Amino acid sequence: MTDRTTAGPLQLHRPSPRSTTTNDPPSFLHRLRHRSLNSTQLMGIMTLLISGAILLLLTGVTITVSVVGLIFCTPVIILTSPIWVPIGSLLFVVVAGFLLVCGSGVATFATVAWLYKYFRGLHPVGSDRVDYARSRIVDTASHMKDYAREYGGYLQSKVKDAAPGA
Repeated sequence: MTDRTTAGPLQLHRPSPRSTTTNDPPSFLHRLRHRSLNSTQLMGIMTLLISGAILLLLTGVTITVSVVGLIFCTPVIILTSPIWVPIGSLLFVVVAGFLLVCGSGVATFATVAWLYKYFRGLHPVGSDRVDYARSRIVDTASHMKDYAREYGGYLQSKVKDAAPGA
């Protein structure tokens, strides 16, 4: 019982030592110490940082050179614009025409290849829809022919009633 001390009114409050079983979040240094990087991860981070810095530097240099070049070349561009505008228009028309011809050639080649496969019976993509459309057109034409026969006979009899000598 001698180990027991009684707390008097003048006894100062002493903070208890921090235990490791509390749910306090560990400090940054404590987490860093337990999550140290291996050499491969460290080299990867260093490579990322160095290449990012180089690309950022090159971006700045590119923008700076572009702006300075534009500042110095603007008077020349303005003075020679009567030459560049017709040349640019002509170049645009030539390039657009070339692309149109090439695109039409590719489309024609694709159409001819599809038709070749279709008539050879190789069933290219979409041939079932073409067959369905063809059967619908044939059915509609036969219905119209029958309808015209019926109606044509009706009209012929009306014409004979209107003009008996005809």
